[in-house]
Amino acid sequence: MAEPYKLFYWAEIQGRGEFVRLALEEAGADYVDVARREGGTDLLMAALEVEEYPSFAPPFLKAGELTIGQVANILLYLGEQHGLAPRTDPGRLWVHQLQLTIADLVTEVHDSHHPIASSLYYEDQKPEALRRAADFVETRIPKFLGYFARLLSNPEPRPYLTGERLTYADLSLFQVIEGLRYAYPNTMKQIETEYPVLGQLRDRVAARPNIAAYLASERRIPFNQNGIFRHYPELDQ
Repeated sequence: MAEPYKLFYWAEIQGRGEFVRLALEEAGADYVDVARREGGTDLLMAALEVEEYPSFAPPFLKAGELTIGQVANILLYLGEQHGLAPRTDPGRLWVHQLQLTIADLVTEVHDSHHPIASSLYYEDQKPEALRRAADFVETRIPKFLGYFARLLSNPEPRPYLTGERLTYADLSLFQVIEGLRYAYPNTMKQIETEYPVLGQLRDRVAARPNIAAYLASERRIPFNQNGIFRHYPELDQ
């Protein structure tokens, strides 16, 4: 590209923007994390209003003349541009399908601590969150991660979800595992004992040179209590 990508997402959290950051970092792509620069939040808010194809909410990516919103949509584009997805239509759509499944899981992660409304504080919906998180821990995390573990194991063990080559879905699954380890450490210890391939994938992705450099840099925002993955000990029983 003649000019760097411009990623528009909130400056203080990993959130959904982190799935895009990981793909850009793995690709070694030149990009600007707009809101993390001086005056960037104002630019982000203005872009939501004036773009020809405005996004409902961040993240969205400017790639030359294109403006692309929604994580799975952005990654569909980046996967094709940077070799992070298969070139065949069946393979490309399969990785997109995996990303949409990850998006479903990410929504459930958020709703486990904010089951009533995003506009309310956690403390305003704590009884409901306790009920929602109990089901999330007992049934939903095992169902989702069991599915991905099966993909990594059958018909035989493989390094990545689609085989020998990494795709953006592997980067996103890495982020989910990292986030769940932060938010639900007790639950994840049990699940990763049952499905060791998940931890192996996480370690394999973390060791990739571009990702390792990113994780060790200031560009990687730490997990915190404002993002999607939040650690409330009472929810991790």
